[in-house]
Amino acid sequence: MTKNEYDLKIEKLISWAQEYYVFDNPLASDEEYDLLARECLAFEQENPTLSHPNSPNKRVGGFILDGFEKASHLSRMWSQEDVFNTQELEDWIKRAQKVNTDLEFYCEPKFDGASLNLIYENGLLKQAITRGDGSIGEDVTNNVKTIHSIPLQIKEKSLIELRGEIVIKKKDFEKINQDRLANNEQLFANPRNAAAGSLRQLDPSITAKRKLFFNIWGIGQNSLDFKTLSEKMNYIYSLGFARPPLITVTKDVAGIEKLYHEIIASRNDIEMMLDGMVIKVNDIETQDELGYTVKFPRWSCAYKFPAVEKTTIVKDIIIQVGRTGVLTPVALVEPTLIDGSTVSRATLHNFDEIERLDLRLNDEVIIIKSGDIIPKITKVFTERRKGDETIISRPTSCPECQSEVLDEGTMIKCQNLDCPARVVNSIIYFASKNCMNIDGLGNKIVETLVVEKKIYDILDLYSLKYEDLENLEGFKEKKINNLINAIENTKGSSLHRIINALGIEHIGEVASKQICLEFGLDVVNIGYDSLIALDGIGEQMAKSFCEFMRVNKELVEKLIAIIAPTVEVKVEVEENNFKGKTIVLTGTMSVSRGDIKKQLELLGAKISSSVSKKTDYVIYGEDAGSKYDKAIELKVTVLTEDEMNSMI
Repeated sequence: MTKNEYDLKIEKLISWAQEYYVFDNPLASDEEYDLLARECLAFEQENPTLSHPNSPNKRVGGFILDGFEKASHLSRMWSQEDVFNTQELEDWIKRAQKVNTDLEFYCEPKFDGASLNLIYENGLLKQAITRGDGSIGEDVTNNVKTIHSIPLQIKEKSLIELRGEIVIKKKDFEKINQDRLANNEQLFANPRNAAAGSLRQLDPSITAKRKLFFNIWGIGQNSLDFKTLSEKMNYIYSLGFARPPLITVTKDVAGIEKLYHEIIASRNDIEMMLDGMVIKVNDIETQDELGYTVKFPRWSCAYKFPAVEKTTIVKDIIIQVGRTGVLTPVALVEPTLIDGSTVSRATLHNFDEIERLDLRLNDEVIIIKSGDIIPKITKVFTERRKGDETIISRPTSCPECQSEVLDEGTMIKCQNLDCPARVVNSIIYFASKNCMNIDGLGNKIVETLVVEKKIYDILDLYSLKYEDLENLEGFKEKKINNLINAIENTKGSSLHRIINALGIEHIGEVASKQICLEFGLDVVNIGYDSLIALDGIGEQMAKSFCEFMRVNKELVEKLIAIIAPTVEVKVEVEENNFKGKTIVLTGTMSVSRGDIKKQLELLGAKISSSVSKKTDYVIYGEDAGSKYDKAIELKVTVLTEDEMNSMI
């Protein structure tokens, strides 16, 4: 075969593959496709430097990975603000209109799958990264190359990030579960779980068999020059990406609502699972002006579908013990198909909820499910009772360790840190970024160390030695040394970080810092009356802290002795305009709000995230939003940055 003959055949093969995998429109029989693929493969094997970058033959995984490497996105992948009804939608639009009153909205279906970031450079797919925490995800490039709806080469040569959702079509999901059932494998709960699980296979050939599909919904870092998002996305679709159905550009709520109800009406006919629609400000300059909150873009929101209700029967109640020891009742119900997935459990939040609903075993109930929200029971049909229902009692001991529980009414807690149900999660929380920040001690490693009986509680982390880890699967010299060093580096940490890392119910970072600043190393001995006297420490917080220390005092004392923490000395602040005042910051300032927060805290102010009647000042900058509006409504004093500085 000559190079010209190969070029003609590979273009036909690429076209056939795109029509089959992307548009579900076969242009050739399987036999014809396979014959042409083999002809092209033979040429590619003999002439590897002449093979087409987008050849379908490059989409079959050839080797099994040891694990996934972490990788950083070029720009952050944000979450979406959720709205659930017309009023919330109108409120979101009003906030956006503070920047531009003449808005246009780009609306599209919201697919339910696993988010993925693609990085192209010089027209070639360079890297594919899962969403992760929005900044760092897992490098799944080898798996993504097996997905036919993702071009390996595009005509755009600049460095660009393209974002979308990895999904499985409903018919392919059913086929996967049929195959798993035949092989006595656990079934996937829903297409989203199947998509996420398939994307993260260590064997790319398994991913290749799963018929994953990529729906593009956004762009990260780029240098494209378009005035509107609709123009930009039309260009992206022209690069070889599938265009989602029912995309609309509209200027008002009526147009958004019209599409919203069209999508709901046709969602069963769409090949992939949907959980709502996404609304974005179309003008890119306005997007830039609106900017971002700490969680999501101000120029985009997700309009979630209404909850789906079904009737079922409660067969049993099980009790789950959480990280902080909270006992949560979960209802086991007769399996019920809701919105594409089989539901067999429903949350009950707490035992007060059971009493409020007057729920009993064998009751008929209504359960609802809305998007990602865990199914919950909303109504009990007491009038349908047949006389075989059983009253559900409040537990008096932990189902895992049999320790006596603390019953606070709404909350029932096991306070024993050595409780088997709490050990893994308490260690994971202790090691997490916002607590002791032990790099390399992730969820799976903690689980492995506990299962292999290398550690039994938090204290055991500090007695780990190289020889304890060297024979464990996946633990190599560098990994072991890094982990042991990371644990060692926590020694000398601030006392409040340790207290926060213990995961005491109701006690977060702010309260931990306040308590440690007031009492220092005597935190393990302080009484309820001393705690309740602190500003901002309520009865529930004080009771929870004291009960935790009563049960775990010996462990905490040993931990403090090992870590030898630094203790911040309380410095009495001189009288000033902001001492003891509750302040909320909003809008864009000349310096970062974090710097202003530190400055005000040094003056003895308390910085709050929400405005209430107890707020003394709201200090605002440019693009101040709903917090400013609420301050005006509640007649709270508002200050500009300049006014704040003059008062300082």
